[in-house]
Amino acid sequence: MKRVKGNKGLFRMLDARQLGLKLLANVTYGYTSASFSGRMPCVDIADSIVQTGRDTLEKAIRLVNSTTKWGAEVVYGDTDSMFVLVKGASRERAFEVGQEIADAVTAMNPPPVKLQLEKVYHPSILVSKKRYVGYKYESKHETQPVFEAKGIETVRRDSCPAVAKILRKSVEIMFKTKDISVLKDYLQKQWKKIHLGKVSLEDFVFRKEVKLGTYAVGKVIPPAALVSTKMLHQDPRAEPTYGERVPYVVVAGPASARLIDLVHHPSTILKNPNEYQLHSLYYITKQINPALNRLFQPLNININQWYALLPKTLRDFKHHP
Repeated sequence: MKRVKGNKGLFRMLDARQLGLKLLANVTYGYTSASFSGRMPCVDIADSIVQTGRDTLEKAIRLVNSTTKWGAEVVYGDTDSMFVLVKGASRERAFEVGQEIADAVTAMNPPPVKLQLEKVYHPSILVSKKRYVGYKYESKHETQPVFEAKGIETVRRDSCPAVAKILRKSVEIMFKTKDISVLKDYLQKQWKKIHLGKVSLEDFVFRKEVKLGTYAVGKVIPPAALVSTKMLHQDPRAEPTYGERVPYVVVAGPASARLIDLVHHPSTILKNPNEYQLHSLYYITKQINPALNRLFQPLNININQWYALLPKTLRDFKHHP
């Protein structure tokens, strides 16, 4: 598929074909492993698939870790892939070692098992299983990397855009400057802007799925559902479709107020800009900083300590009366 990226029609056809093969393999495994509800249960087949995959991966890991000429170490392996650290090597050397590893692992397994060198991350941050970010190179001849992230807030949709934007910019600063002080200055400027309200409302809008009619009576409903209910009271035609993502923002309020009492539709804020202000403390301490801490924890960076260095006049949040 990489060789036909310029041919959009052929690329889409090959992409659909590989997706179909993947789904067939996954469904077959799922059917055999579901002993109670499966349509063709056979636990022996399912167990053998899992065990064969695990054995293949473990043999590859042992080979990499025991081959001293590569100077490589497997730092993470999952199902059919592994992350290999080639400490101190250049990007060109990493591609050479990666290809040698791929060829050696392919040679020690029966066809059609084949290990391919997919890409080199340089630099990168590996947070945990299926959570990482880095500059991706697919060939040693590439000079411009591609920013790629998996499992972190830059690609997830369960937070507001401000979290993704600040997180991505922070990563890019670290990758380009490798200077923690530059990152610290950037974040403190962003925190100040948020506290002073010098930000775009659009970047602080949450969008969550709403399924009216499925929530238990007498229980606190999710914020997006509450906003939808308020809109319905104002206009019966404003009912969201099942599973629709409804926008809302969190505004400032009394210190004793519950979060559910502080959510409003963005249009309410736009119509009354002098009456409402964003709950900057909530956005910073409950959304932005936790995401930053999770990502930069491997680098021993304490984001909360940096935030505590802000002037007290900024951190003393004034609640909306």
